[in-house]
Amino acid sequence: MSRFLVVLPLVLMASTASAQQQPGQDACARDVSRHCRAVMNNGDQAVLACLKEHRAKLSKACEKVLTEHGQ
Repeated sequence: MSRFLVVLPLVLMASTASAQQQPGQDACARDVSRHCRAVMNNGDQAVLACLKEHRAKLSKACEKVLTEHGQ
C-alpha cells in the first residue's frame, strides 16, 4: 500500500507534464503545417528552427508558446 502512495504522485506529475505540453503543440500545429511542412520529418529541432525563421508570420498563440519556453 505504501508503494502505491509513493508511485501515485509520480504518475500524476507525469500526466500533468504531458497535458501541459499538448496546448503548446496545439497552438503551433497550424503554423508548423503552414510554414514548416518541408522539415516536419527532420525532427523537433528542425521544426523549431523553422518556426523561428518564420516568427513574424506565426499566430499569437504559437508566438506566446515560443516566448514562454525561452525561444
